[in-house]
Amino acid sequence: MSLRVRLLGAMAYVLLLTTVAFVVPLALSLSARINDEVSTQARDQARLVAAEAADLLGSARRRELMSLAQTASSSLGGRVLIVNAGGRVLADSAVPPEIGSSYMSRPEIARALTGTPDQFERYSHTLHQAILATAVPIFHGTLTAGAVRITQSVNSVHNAVLRVELGLIIIGIVVLLMGLLVANVLAGQIGRPLQRLQEVARRVAQGELNARAVVEGSSEQRSMAHSFNEMADRLSRLLRAQREFVADASHQLRTPLTGLRLRLEEARALAGEDHPSTQELDQALAEVDRLSETVSELLLLSRAGERRLEGTLVDLGEVVAVARRRWSAEADARGIALTIETDTSPGTVHVAREDVDRALDALIENALHYSPRGTPVALAAGPDWIEVRDRGPGMAADERELVFDRFRRGSAGRSGPPGHGLGLPIARELARAWGGDVTLEPRPGGGTCATITLATLPTLNRDAASLQT
Repeated sequence: MSLRVRLLGAMAYVLLLTTVAFVVPLALSLSARINDEVSTQARDQARLVAAEAADLLGSARRRELMSLAQTASSSLGGRVLIVNAGGRVLADSAVPPEIGSSYMSRPEIARALTGTPDQFERYSHTLHQAILATAVPIFHGTLTAGAVRITQSVNSVHNAVLRVELGLIIIGIVVLLMGLLVANVLAGQIGRPLQRLQEVARRVAQGELNARAVVEGSSEQRSMAHSFNEMADRLSRLLRAQREFVADASHQLRTPLTGLRLRLEEARALAGEDHPSTQELDQALAEVDRLSETVSELLLLSRAGERRLEGTLVDLGEVVAVARRRWSAEADARGIALTIETDTSPGTVHVAREDVDRALDALIENALHYSPRGTPVALAAGPDWIEVRDRGPGMAADERELVFDRFRRGSAGRSGPPGHGLGLPIARELARAWGGDVTLEPRPGGGTCATITLATLPTLNRDAASLQT
């Protein structure tokens, strides 16, 4: 998942929480407020009607009482009922009016006639809907002379509340969408520079030391890009200085080593075969040769990051067959059978042929050095790998990565034949330059299986190897 997508997801989550935290309490508050206003208005209107009806309860003024009920009903949008102290209907806004009917059994009327106002919401089985019933007493002096009851349908109130809530939800969705649009722009402004910086960092890690980040974005991002470029410049200078030092040292050592070898050869020739110092001179020549080989390997490593080789399609089966012919004489001299196992079909990879040959030579040389006389060393190739399988002493688990450090040899190497500890590091550098690797694993039945893996898809030309210190 890209950085931009993660940033956009985080912003969307925050926007959603903010919108919900704002809309839900507001909707609940508005709903409660509307219900309170309806209830308060009904109580106030009922008290007003009761105050006016107190002087109209006499039989001579029933027409005025009826007019009052109808006027209040039109204003409130509900039914207005006025009863006397015995609960008998004196005025009714309903059509037809229930004049003279007894409402004493209605709980709100009974409570109001005791002098206590009452208001509640209940379901009317007659009207088949929820109603708000409000009843207040009519006082004549200190006595309760009757009561006023107002019943209103609350469906319209609930519908109004629902419309308000839906409106708030729609507003919240619009705000959320607009916020996501802005968040997408911000995520792009934040994420794109960081993604480009990440890509440059990946290129530098792969050995492209001249890659530099574009200085863009916010002040913090520009500062980060400046710091990264300064780090890359310093790393490039340090690696260049290291390569130059190793190359210069290797070149400077070649001349005295060549001169030393010529002097040793001359001394041996003068001493003859029977001279006591001949054996020591032979050992000195062998040490000079080993030192020369170490210098050559160091020179190869110092130049590895500077070479640029063209990759071609290479048949791994042919690579293995040619390597067997190249090393067969050495294997025969050591009494080792160098064979090819065909348990899988070899594939084709995109790589510089000389690099894969050099890496494979390092593995075969190790296998021949550490395999006992009379044991076989097998070569095998697969779709994107080559394996060298020996029956040597094997390697401890904690040494399988350490031996890829330069000049580091395992316990078998320290007690076995002499070496300089550069073969495996060079093989891994060459393989990794082409998207592959070199690994060591124990072989079933004893020994070691060294594997070169390579990328199967063609890639752009790249450095043959990248130095990592």
